[in-house]
Amino acid sequence: MTARPSLPTGQFHLPRDPAGRPKAYLAGHSLGLQPVTTAENMRAELDRWAREGVAGHFSTPDPWYAFHETVQEPLARLVGAQPHEAIMMNSLTANLHLLFASFYRPRGQRRRILFEAHAFPSDRFALETQVRWHGGDPAVDLVPVRPRQGESHFRHEDLIATIAREGEQLAMVWLPGVDWLTGEALDLAGLTRAAHEAGAIAGFDLAHAVGNMPLKLHDSNIDFAVWCSYKYLNSGPGSVGGAFVHERHHNRPDLLRLGGWWGHDPATRFAEEPPFQPQPGVEGWQLSNAPVLSMVAVRASLGIFDRVGIDHLHDRAIALTDHLRRSLANLERPWIRVLTPESAARRGAMTCIALGERATPVHAALEAAGIVCDLRAPDVLRLAAAPLYNDEADLDRCLAVLEQQA
Repeated sequence: MTARPSLPTGQFHLPRDPAGRPKAYLAGHSLGLQPVTTAENMRAELDRWAREGVAGHFSTPDPWYAFHETVQEPLARLVGAQPHEAIMMNSLTANLHLLFASFYRPRGQRRRILFEAHAFPSDRFALETQVRWHGGDPAVDLVPVRPRQGESHFRHEDLIATIAREGEQLAMVWLPGVDWLTGEALDLAGLTRAAHEAGAIAGFDLAHAVGNMPLKLHDSNIDFAVWCSYKYLNSGPGSVGGAFVHERHHNRPDLLRLGGWWGHDPATRFAEEPPFQPQPGVEGWQLSNAPVLSMVAVRASLGIFDRVGIDHLHDRAIALTDHLRRSLANLERPWIRVLTPESAARRGAMTCIALGERATPVHAALEAAGIVCDLRAPDVLRLAAAPLYNDEADLDRCLAVLEQQA
């Protein structure tokens, strides 16, 4: 039997309190911690910039001109894609708009987009403006779905039934890989099958899934997806986003897109005359040259994922969240309601709990005790046990504070 790789220790910078003690950082779902190698790697590129100027675009190793290519293979391994299907570029919402320009093509009665009713504001604003851009009415063309009354997460069969019911009116299914407010992981392959059976496109926001859950984007047959890299991928605030486009769409001449010079055929990228000729693969959706310093941070984190393996990390995340769930049950605090599904197949590193009217004071008590997490309206506390840098001791510190609350 092949031994599993050990989890990294001491490979991330931990925030500390004023006395210099490390905090229990349970906010990796919002902003991941900095790998210790990131600053050194960034310094190497800053030094190259200082030393070489524009020549750094073509100097070795890893010329800036093709820097995005250095992360494509480890990224593809992480998300279960072919290397030409996944890329780091732009930001999450910019990529959403770019890919909607290609895949949201409302025609006749087929105009509707199925989405989660409590979608993150950025997604909701993007969907509203996309519908208006195409002359539609968000009140009609956006179809919100929500859990059943009194339940905290979706039932897969309800989503499938809604997709089937929308039928020929449905242009796109747009749902999260992991729900940002409950931590629920959705069945991407099943939802994609249902969307395609209805004649619709299947797209996903994977902001809370990439680096958190094992993904098989190619085999799931989804049409496209976008994500950010500053959460579980630990690439720093506002860092570069990512995108996936299934290879069956790569050479479709009928598929319109918004072009940029970095998506153009590299052989004539600098020429003045040729019309836009997208290069094959997801790279044809690029607009501009890579933000190298952000890519350096992504590469540092992907190296860790490559060494440890997302399956191993997910197993560890489930063990940690199982520990948290058991301990929460043992607290016997009826005002704590766990929103995240119990099934290990339907969750990752994040556990979300509703605290009712106690939410604000409890969150304040956690912060005062050096536990970093976040509170989302109206009363949801989100706790991420990111296995790259969290352990049971972090969760026990959090649980001790919760136990002190009457």
